[in-house]
Amino acid sequence: MTATRGFSLIELLVVLVILGLIAGLVVPNIMQRGEDAKVRAAQAEIQRLSMAVDEFYLDSGRPPRELRELVERPANARNWNGPYVNASNLVDPWDNPYNYRYPGQHRSYDIFSNGADGSPGGEGINRPITNWD
Repeated sequence: MTATRGFSLIELLVVLVILGLIAGLVVPNIMQRGEDAKVRAAQAEIQRLSMAVDEFYLDSGRPPRELRELVERPANARNWNGPYVNASNLVDPWDNPYNYRYPGQHRSYDIFSNGADGSPGGEGINRPITNWD
């Protein structure tokens, strides 16, 4: 008669501890890369919005009063050739609307996101992402 040998409880616990340690080291790095990708996406989107504002200005002879005018024709706009962007382009990767200021404090107009936390200031992924940096 042959006996089949299984794993002992100690062996299973050792494997679970090793898997837990690996997950504890790898998961934070993966999460950080996801947040870094959102920051890069916001930077690219702000550049796209800046080009759309410039295009709106060239067509209409004035800058938009708000970013929504890039999507929906304003009542008093002449030579509006939009939409210049999609409505989905007006929100940052953290589902907050991009901020637009005309006249700007840093450029003729300012476009910015407040980062992951949606609050002014901050560091890392919570820092503002702007069209003037």
